Amino acid sequence: MSFKKSKLDLLVRVRYANPLPPPPCPPKLLDIPTNPMRYAQPEFLNSIANNTPLPMIVDAECGMPLDLGKWESLWEENADDLALNPDPHNLPKLDQKDEFLTYDSGSSSTYMNGNHTGSSTPSAVPALGQVAWLRKTEYTSDRVQRSSTNEPKHVALPPIDVSREAQLRDIEASFVECNENFSLEELRHPNKPNVTAVESYEILPDSEIWANQYDLFRFAERPGERAADVEDPRLDCAILRPMKSDHDSFLAFYLTEQDEGALKFKEIRNSVEPYEIPENEEPTVFKFVRDYETVKVEQEVPNEFLLMFEDGGSTSTFDDLVNEDRKPAKRPRGAYYKNIERKMLLKKKRANAYEQYEDKWDVIKVTHVPMSQEEEDEREEALAEVMDPLFLMRGDADADGEVEVYEGLGGQTFPVPVDHIPVET
Repeated sequence: MSFKKSKLDLLVRVRYANPLPPPPCPPKLLDIPTNPMRYAQPEFLNSIANNTPLPMIVDAECGMPLDLGKWESLWEENADDLALNPDPHNLPKLDQKDEFLTYDSGSSSTYMNGNHTGSSTPSAVPALGQVAWLRKTEYTSDRVQRSSTNEPKHVALPPIDVSREAQLRDIEASFVECNENFSLEELRHPNKPNVTAVESYEILPDSEIWANQYDLFRFAERPGERAADVEDPRLDCAILRPMKSDHDSFLAFYLTEQDEGALKFKEIRNSVEPYEIPENEEPTVFKFVRDYETVKVEQEVPNEFLLMFEDGGSTSTFDDLVNEDRKPAKRPRGAYYKNIERKMLLKKKRANAYEQYEDKWDVIKVTHVPMSQEEEDEREEALAEVMDPLFLMRGDADADGEVEVYEGLGGQTFPVPVDHIPVET
């Protein structure tokens, strides 16, 4: 006895069939009265007419002919143009059919549905509030109720004194509020009630690093070839070099080959004063590690700063931060800040052997060199923002050559008011 297997017509067999069960009762025959006359009514063909596209044959004037020959002022030089530009103090009379378009809820005369009511009192017809003239009438009653209840109450504000004496008074009052009336015990954290303030610092701009530009780089994973739990002293002196290919821009990452090279480079840099050149310096070799591409770039970072806390006991003032030799002197106790220019998120760039680089370096040899005159001028200009008391009174020329002069307060200067930083314990 043999069995023959039949080939299925479907590629996948329906394993779980779910047929509908039969109805619980036999179907009923319903008598629906139908009037044959409804087929003779015009509304029966509305659906067909709505679905039938109509040919739109529009002439060059889009169906709205405009005869420009009626206005002589368009063709003659000294013709009267009152027809096109009427006198605002002697406007032409409005057509009676269009008078209801100028309806105003605050006027004494009203128009309803294009007809003049002739009432001289505004109470004859309720004001419709801010209702468009094409809005349906069933929505206007609700708008009237809401407009009457939500009328803004205008509060007369006292005039603000912007004179020079008033500005000086307000500035002096801010120092009193921040210094004399300040109590460390009464200071409370806005979100953490259990955190108490133990110290306060004056917040001042960091004149030592103000001329430098700082970017904040965040890596998707730790750079370098070492594991995350292994200390790598080379990371804080790495080099990020901007690169360009045919269709992309990215950053090349360089590190010293051994830890000794990075430690020696940092030791030489810390052995001299800022902007001084060490003698007999040997070049430090940085080798290419890999390329990184930018995932996200924030051009403006308004809420993140570099803070340097100084706990020294110097009693010098803000004007004594720089001595006669233009070198930083011992700074007083305070928190010194510098803003961050940009933030970037970096991830590893996939290597492409066929990608063409404009200028690829495998090795970088770094030494310190003196600053050029152009670099020194640029640095002095950046430092003037925090070191020159008359910086805001300088004239800034715009692109058109016009000069904008800022008016100062009688040549007097004032330091930044004191803020206080809560420190968690």
